[in-house]
Amino acid sequence: MSKPQQVTVLGATGSIGLSTLDVIARHPDRYQVFALSGFSRLTELLALCVRHAPVFAVVPHAAAAVDLQANLREAGLATEVLVGEEGLCQVAAAPEVDTVMAAIVGAAGLRPTLAAVEAGKKILLANKEALVMSGALFMQAVHRSGAVLLPIDSEHNAIFQCLPGDFSRGLGNVGVRRILLTASGGPFRETPLAELANVSPEQACAHPNWSMGRKISVDSASMMNKGLELIEACWLFDARPSQVEVVVHPQSVIHSLVDYVDGSVLAQLGNPDMRTPIAHALSWPQRIDSGVAPLDLFAIARLDFQAPDEQRFPCLRLARQAAEAGNSAPAMLNAANEIAVEAFLERRIRYPEIPSIIEEVLNLEPVVAVEGLDAVFAADAKARQLAGQWLSRHGR
Repeated sequence: MSKPQQVTVLGATGSIGLSTLDVIARHPDRYQVFALSGFSRLTELLALCVRHAPVFAVVPHAAAAVDLQANLREAGLATEVLVGEEGLCQVAAAPEVDTVMAAIVGAAGLRPTLAAVEAGKKILLANKEALVMSGALFMQAVHRSGAVLLPIDSEHNAIFQCLPGDFSRGLGNVGVRRILLTASGGPFRETPLAELANVSPEQACAHPNWSMGRKISVDSASMMNKGLELIEACWLFDARPSQVEVVVHPQSVIHSLVDYVDGSVLAQLGNPDMRTPIAHALSWPQRIDSGVAPLDLFAIARLDFQAPDEQRFPCLRLARQAAEAGNSAPAMLNAANEIAVEAFLERRIRYPEIPSIIEEVLNLEPVVAVEGLDAVFAADAKARQLAGQWLSRHGR
């Protein structure tokens, strides 16, 4: 039997990280945890270290490192604690590592994920912002290094499963007409528009089908998450924005579809549980048990589909515009959204003001060419500055 794959989990204390560790624990003969990282849930990170005994753990600052290191020693563990972005990049690119789960939310995940790419690792990409911010640069690095990039978002994983193996030759060359990206519609799919101004963070985070972190739950409610996924799909599958159509599917059973020129439409179905795409990517090109219950079509009974309402979901329109503009626009979109969502979660703005902030930022700052990471982070910083100015100007 070959030795277990060494896996680094970036963002181990989030929902994707925990699901990854659940799948890994089911297959100790196949996988071994090399490193774990956490940001704010450091008590949970300690518990995960005790359970999985990684070689390294990564925390955001030195004070947290001192505390975690002391607790690990007390528990009798030899795990070494590293700090900050440098530590994340180290455990992502370490020679011993075979696979990296990139599950850090937001722009903070870009550099560590790129470090894994440049080291030629097998990357399970759950950090969609990495591709949104630096799509061309990111994919160039993938091709240059020979890294294996496998999507973890349930939608992109579904598309990957439904496309032919040689899709990299170009969608048109393999008979694909379009990609159908499904969306649940979130908790506000049928909420009267007049009531959206008064919805709370708790309501926005109460997703009807998925259990996710607070930031991504708000993105799902606003459908910005689907907009970011549209941009990500364009880079992953070399598609034009016009080739990606969003379909609201409230049951979240069909995770996405691929429409072929001969009239065939292939779909991937499954219960809404992230362990399915995680297990698929971990074991690809093989299949392993994920712990997810079999799909009961008789219990589901029906599958519904709707066109997305861009009046209800203006973030989707803004994301499509950014995808079409390209260059620095997606990075600015993502940064402005991160600031706006944080302000909403802190109850400093109302829910409908999230797209207002994003649209103002995109209107104020011209789109510029992105030829390196410095340009990506400059666009990111400028958008954050402009979003902050909106908040200050409105007394938030």
